[in-house]
Order: sequence, then structure tokens, then C-alpha cells
Amino acid sequence: MKRLNLDLADMQAFLWLAESGSFRMAAEQAGLSGPAMSRLIARIEDRIGARLFDRDTRNVSLTPQGHRFRALADRLVTEAQTAMADFDGYLDARRGQVTIAGLPSTVAGLLSPVVSQFADSRTGVQLKIFDALAEQVAEAVISGKADLGFCAMPVQNADSLEFHTLIEDDFMAVGAPGGPLEEDRAYTWTELTANDFIAISPGTSVRTLMEAALTQNGINLVPRIEVTHVATALTLVIRRMGVTALPYLALHLIGNVPMTVRPLVAPSLTRRIGMIRLRDRTLSPAATAFMKAVLAYDFSMASPWPAPFTRSG
Repeated sequence: MKRLNLDLADMQAFLWLAESGSFRMAAEQAGLSGPAMSRLIARIEDRIGARLFDRDTRNVSLTPQGHRFRALADRLVTEAQTAMADFDGYLDARRGQVTIAGLPSTVAGLLSPVVSQFADSRTGVQLKIFDALAEQVAEAVISGKADLGFCAMPVQNADSLEFHTLIEDDFMAVGAPGGPLEEDRAYTWTELTANDFIAISPGTSVRTLMEAALTQNGINLVPRIEVTHVATALTLVIRRMGVTALPYLALHLIGNVPMTVRPLVAPSLTRRIGMIRLRDRTLSPAATAFMKAVLAYDFSMASPWPAPFTRSG
């Protein structure tokens, strides 16, 4: 059982002597005097319970037991060095894993350049991304399933979360080319909802913000069609089944498809997009590095298309 008292420093000293065949050279590598090195090897042999070296006045050579122990020591020291190098990489955020949860519109329309830059600069870090509704984003962060979340205010359980605003995202009127939004101007909500209106389902962050603003301004919303996903709403708009109102970043979800996008006023409606993390939770080095990359990025230029407010074909 005394063999268990050997540590990695003992094994490394043994390996230096086995490799050099010289107490003097091994002592220099270990930062010890010659006599101290001799005592260390004697102590190792005592703990092992076997003679590891044959010694004479000129030579030091391994015994059969020493050869066997050398293979063991070399494996253990190499594994320890590899493990410490891996841990150093983790501490330096060169290795590890970052898990983020976000609204699909936020991940696609806002975070994609940051994710791309981070992945290119830290190839040893694995990124996991969960697309989710707003309440699911908050739940993922609170439960620890995600390190960071990206969603719109208001956020459920806000007292336990830190919210960092990244961008203000305006709601826009969206229609098919050649449809009721062809006039190049801003449209009011009253004008927009007078058409067949395609709405996102109740309970979503988009619908909650929309209904609160319209109710406050005395506008009654009666959708012609309700859908769960933004991409579905945009697809139906393109097929000329109606018009819709969506945050600007959400338009990225449909890809490079011709549509008409106009400013929406009376009232103007904006959602605040930000990053959430759990208060007082220590993030991993990799997650901390990603958070810093997000906070350092200039999101003011975020846009689905180069030309603001309009795209038609």
C-alpha cells in the first residue's frame, strides 16, 4: 500500500534518471543536489518495494523491475501532462463547450456573425444552440441547460436573471410584392390590420408585445390566420394570403425571397433584444469568452438586407 504514496514528481524524477543514466544530469533537471537525488531514488525504491536501478561508480542502468516501472511512470506522467494541458486550454477558453438558447429570429438575424467569428477563433470550443420560444429560453438558462440566452424583454423570472440589451428591433409591415403595401411610405396599424392579417399565435413574445400596444391604442386585432412560427407567417405572406407585422430581425428567417417591408407607425412598436444569464452563476471560461464577444460586437448594423425597410421584387 505504500506504493500509493508516490506522486507525479517522484515519477518524473525517476524518468529523468532512467533517460539520462546520470544522477548529476537528473539532479539538475529536478533542481536537486546529487545527494538529494540519490535519497529521492532510494525513497522511491523503498516505496515500490523493488530495486529499480543497478549502480556502479560510472553507470546507472535500469533493472528488469525498473524497465517495467518506467513504462508505467511514462504512461502516468504523459496522461497527467495531457490532462493538465487540456485543463489549461479550458481555462484559456481554447477548449470546452458553450450552450446558448435563443429565439430563432435572434439566432439567425443577430447572433450568426458573432457565432461565426467565435467558432473560427476558438476551434477547440464546441457550440450548442437551442432555438426556443421566449419562456423556454429563460427556463433553459435558469435550469442550467444553457449558459446564455438571447430573447426579448420582458423575461419571465427576471429577478433571477441579468439582462444585457443588445439592440432595439422595430416591428415592420410585411406584404407580398404588388400587394397592399406597394406604396413607398410608412403604414399605420389601422391600415395594416384592415387587410387579411396573419398573426403569430398568442403566448409568443411577438404576439404579447403586439397585443399590448394595440390594446393601449384602441386597435382591435382580428387575425385572418394564426400560425406558431414566424417562417410560416412569412411563407403565407409571400403566397399572397395576407399581410403581417413582424420584428425586423425575424425577416431573416425567410431567406433571400422578394417581399415588401415598410415602416409601421401609430403606434411605433419596438422590442428590446438582449442576452440573459443567471445571476451569481459562474460561467465556464469558454462561455465567459463568448459573452464578452457578444458584448463587444456592434449590433447596430444588424440587418437582414443591406437596404433598410424595403425589399421588393
